Amino acid sequence: SRGQLWVATVQRGPLTLEVRGAGTLVPTDVRWAAAPVAGRVDKVLVQPGAVVEAGTVLIELANPDTELAALEAERDVAQAEAELARLSATLDGSRLAQESAVAGLDADLAMARRRSSIDTSMAEKGVISDLESMESGDRAGALTSRLEFEKKRLIALRRGNSAQLEAQHSQLERLRALTAFRKKQLAEMHVRAGQPGVVQQITVEAGQAVAAGAPLAKVVVPERLMARIRIPEASTADVGIGLTALIDTRAGTVPGEVVRIDPAAQNGSVTVDLKLTGPLPKSARVDQNVEAIISLAKTGDVLHVARPTVGEAHQTASLYRLENGEARRITVKFGRAALKDIEISSGLAEGDQIVLSDMSRYDGVDRLRIE
Repeated sequence: SRGQLWVATVQRGPLTLEVRGAGTLVPTDVRWAAAPVAGRVDKVLVQPGAVVEAGTVLIELANPDTELAALEAERDVAQAEAELARLSATLDGSRLAQESAVAGLDADLAMARRRSSIDTSMAEKGVISDLESMESGDRAGALTSRLEFEKKRLIALRRGNSAQLEAQHSQLERLRALTAFRKKQLAEMHVRAGQPGVVQQITVEAGQAVAAGAPLAKVVVPERLMARIRIPEASTADVGIGLTALIDTRAGTVPGEVVRIDPAAQNGSVTVDLKLTGPLPKSARVDQNVEAIISLAKTGDVLHVARPTVGEAHQTASLYRLENGEARRITVKFGRAALKDIEISSGLAEGDQIVLSDMSRYDGVDRLRIE
């Protein structure tokens, strides 16, 4: 019966293209607080919904090994400092002894040179023999060689002392850095919020063992939200970054803009992220269900018809066209889609009437008589 059918007429004219999707409000600024080291949850100090500041302690962990490592690191630093002081004193003593030896030889050489000069003069006058004069010169020469050698020893000693002190300083700095790291690990056993916001999720409970790096708490900024919706896979060909959208939060509508389109489809739909360009209602919450309409474009003069129960954008479908009291099955290729209408690419002409009702019970029947 014609009265039982939902019939639409193909029209020609401009078509406002839109696509609808449903999803939720998700935070744009999310910080996870993670376990710095393996340990056991000692206390959970906040619960989901708590308002926190940056640095607020969320969870306290306990790990005896971490505490012991911090104490041992401090002990190693104290020992290294004591060793540096002892080594510095020892090296200063050896350096001073060598400098004293060089100074003594320098004085002896000066005296030997004066003695050699006097003996040379006396030998020329015949007061002493030439042999005695030569012996004085030999003593001065021997002292000169010995002084040069001891000066080289002093230079080498200073260089060696400097290298030993530098090595000990490096060891001390390494141990101090390790101690600072151990203390930082110990302080991080008080797991803190990385930003001001609201605690959305606590993943552990008191007494639970956790591994290093395990996520413990999720903190979000409730004022910084975006809409994450899913749209039919067939509609993504017309969706692009920067398109405007209107998000319905049930408490009001908010303008938005497409900022991300997931490159992969899942279960016939694609995820699209919408940045909110207007203020949210005060009742808006994270994970709240929303619907959104993305404005694609406005076409020129095209054929279009009300959307049937079968067929999606850029797909083909089998429909019944009314003609001469009959409904005949035809193949129609659709183009772009609006919310209520869809573009006709081929298969229909202006003024044609088609059946939009669900005709699945007549699969396999190409012609029906309409009374």
